[in-house]
Amino acid sequence: MPAAVTWGLLAAWAIHDTEELITMGGWVDRARPRLRRRFPRVPDRVWDLMRVTPAQAAIAIGAVGVVVAAAAADGARTGGRSRFYQAALLGFGLHTGSHVAQSAITGGYTPGVVTAPIVAAPFSIWAVRRLRRAGVPIDPGGSPASALLFAGGTILAAQGLARLLVRNRDIH
Repeated sequence: MPAAVTWGLLAAWAIHDTEELITMGGWVDRARPRLRRRFPRVPDRVWDLMRVTPAQAAIAIGAVGVVVAAAAADGARTGGRSRFYQAALLGFGLHTGSHVAQSAITGGYTPGVVTAPIVAAPFSIWAVRRLRRAGVPIDPGGSPASALLFAGGTILAAQGLARLLVRNRDIH
């Protein structure tokens, strides 16, 4: 299996998450006036809970990066056959829909929406096709839904870790 298929996951993730690193911290604060106009019934407490500081974004992105790097390495080691790698690859590709949906719902830019459809989704589709052409069975541990749950769980755990570390260290 070409390294571009397995290690490419880490490269595509790095490009996508660089956009998020640059834009995620403070995004809710910057978008809050637009969000309040669009969703006037949402209490301020909800917007406060959604806030992500630049430090939180960096920690969470770094934590996800460790998982993606481990998945890419496992994919390279197994010729793309690793369930861990496949779950990460499919979850990465499928999560791009959430970026587009978030922007549609909020009526504007959301972190990651630029690179999701032009980097993350196309890479994931290409890599899955390359795996299939090479005769590698695609089985991320159940279904595409399980891959999406894997991605979502990884992101939630990383955000939780970031919030815990920032709260306990008073990092902003």
